[in-house]
Amino acid sequence: MLNIHSDGMYLRGGALIPAADGPAAGLPSPAEAKKGTIAYRILQSHNTSGNSDALEITFDAMASHDITYVGIIQTARASGMRAFPLPYVLTNCHNSLCAVGGTINEDDHVFGLSAAKKYGGEFVPAHQAVIHSYMRERYAGGGKMIIGSDSHTRYGAYGTVAIGEGGPELARQLLKKTYNIAYPKVIAVYLTGAPRPGVGPQDVALTLIGETFPAGIVKNAVLEFIGPGVSALAMEYRNGIDVMTTETACLSSVWQTDETVRRALASYGRAGDYQELLPADGAYYDKLIELDLSKVEPMIALPFHPSNAFTIANFKTNLTDLLHQVDMDTEKQLGVKNAPSLLSKIKDGQFCVDQGVIAGCSGGTYQNLMRAADILKSHSTGSGAFWLSCYPGSMPVMQALTKNGAIAALMSAGASIRSCFCGPCFGAGDVPANGAFSIRHSTRNFPNREGSKPSDGQVSYVALMDARSIAATALNGGVLTAATELDCVPADTAEELYEFDDSSYKARVYYGAGKPESDAELILGPNITDWPEQIALPENLLLTVAAAIYDPVTTTDELIPSGETSSYRSNPVRLSEFTLSRKDPQYVPRAKAVKELELARRRGEHSEALTEALAGHDAATTGLGTLVLAMRPGDGSAREQAASCQRVLGGCANIAEDYATKRYRSNVVNWGMLPFILPNLKEYHLQSGDRVHIPGIRALLEGTDEEISATLCQGGKETAVTLYLPGLTREERDIILAGCLINYYA
Repeated sequence: MLNIHSDGMYLRGGALIPAADGPAAGLPSPAEAKKGTIAYRILQSHNTSGNSDALEITFDAMASHDITYVGIIQTARASGMRAFPLPYVLTNCHNSLCAVGGTINEDDHVFGLSAAKKYGGEFVPAHQAVIHSYMRERYAGGGKMIIGSDSHTRYGAYGTVAIGEGGPELARQLLKKTYNIAYPKVIAVYLTGAPRPGVGPQDVALTLIGETFPAGIVKNAVLEFIGPGVSALAMEYRNGIDVMTTETACLSSVWQTDETVRRALASYGRAGDYQELLPADGAYYDKLIELDLSKVEPMIALPFHPSNAFTIANFKTNLTDLLHQVDMDTEKQLGVKNAPSLLSKIKDGQFCVDQGVIAGCSGGTYQNLMRAADILKSHSTGSGAFWLSCYPGSMPVMQALTKNGAIAALMSAGASIRSCFCGPCFGAGDVPANGAFSIRHSTRNFPNREGSKPSDGQVSYVALMDARSIAATALNGGVLTAATELDCVPADTAEELYEFDDSSYKARVYYGAGKPESDAELILGPNITDWPEQIALPENLLLTVAAAIYDPVTTTDELIPSGETSSYRSNPVRLSEFTLSRKDPQYVPRAKAVKELELARRRGEHSEALTEALAGHDAATTGLGTLVLAMRPGDGSAREQAASCQRVLGGCANIAEDYATKRYRSNVVNWGMLPFILPNLKEYHLQSGDRVHIPGIRALLEGTDEEISATLCQGGKETAVTLYLPGLTREERDIILAGCLINYYA
């Protein structure tokens, strides 16, 4: 079904030729042949550096949602921005339903509209579209590049290289700067065959994620989807696979294009945005993944990661063992003992779930909801504990499904139809009951991603599945059922296309891109505040470990929880109160205590507590701060608050064995923190309260050294250690020296 070639592969005449056989076949060197990939051509067409290996990228458009755009615009304003220099789309699909009460959410939206008017942007009101559905419909096209402040910024199926990054990288674009990266590896995903009826895009995606993420096989690479199997897939089927590539930890994705893409763009009224994109004959890929679509089975990704993937058949065969493992993971990852056991969900040998959700940029597409309607038409989900919610991804999709009767069919079956909202993907909608198990066609199932609060004794669970199998399960009243188990399974056709009607957009969207009104008032509600001032890097640092996390991977949701806390994204200080709240509730008071001592040091005060904290080091030159230690932090969301909240609380560094994603490491740097690497991290047994002294850190960053001599202070014992800053560019060093990106540009 899936075969990974790790040593490089040429593609010539439809045949795959291993790198070692290239010379004998008369093929050019990999360095030359890599120019034949689709990714190479698009990346270089947007590269302004003149160096094909060191990219300085400008984008065709950018997008943010209402969790991130206030902070981005505030950052850019503080750094001197006067107008948006490229099309910038502000959507309102995230915090529109966060349950905190008050005016906070709508104040953000009023700010967003006023910013779109003042600086020349495009504003999509709440409930009109989720961010990625809108960008596919309005901006994706052949040969383009788009950046978004959401990790699932993926429009590769249209021939667009799209990248999800933290807010500071978007602020750079607003300041007419570039996105700077080394040329990435390009890995082919070579598709053959065609999916069987009942197998959907989420099944294909989970198969790919399960095989690639655990070993980091495609980390920070561009995935290029090619091969004869592409033509078997409808446009939205491709989109459903593409958006989930984020969960492989790749940088971006791009697909070969064909008549299916041309027809889709024409239906959006953008036929001119089509480009035929194919790899050149003899193109070279750093790795190649063969995936036979005809052999993909219905899948389930168990809590607490999309890579925890099994075929539904395998899961049902090994229910007891796999559910017991989830129970153990609940205690280990969430720190909750005596949580309701999932073994109780087994009834008469069958696994019974409590909730189904089909939502967002991955699940809420026309084709997915059509298949769900086909399966459930003239049937009932029943009046038991199980319930089903459906969230179309955009109003044009909602209109098409309404016109053809699919919405009525879903409603008649007992499904609840919701607005265009991303909530179920990050914990702000349809939170299950304590102990409940939810199956979702959405993007993630990280801990707390469903919205529960283990620290308050609340635990619920999310597994990822495809809309087709969710509908089949709903048909059986919540008994887990793969769509392929049904007697009559509706098929997906490559030609399937819906009638795109954008009248709802024309009625409500503010189209102001490129038309700034400099005299327009920027409206700031009472919760919208400026970023707190940050200082330049001191000569020396004495850092306290404020949190030590030894899980294999630490997600951004654990660093800063999503859900209702999202409403505070426009208030950096207030939001910081939630930092690590569900992982280490003592982090905030620990960090605050150190920050208070640091502020006293800056004021030139003298106290016994400060003297003790400085441990004999010079108060004039030694800054006090905190650090977060984690094995592999940063998997998940692109939102910069995972790093900025640490900084607001006095954070100066992260120490890790590796960073899960480039975007999180970039956020750490852009907020003026040091992204240290410490090999064999566990061996040092660092815990909260331990300290790290880093003398001469400013001078070291002013140079080019990547090895940093430091001292660990643990229980009165001092140990010399070498920290590493691999690959830190001159600009990144200067940003950290300045204290953060805002200081650097201001």
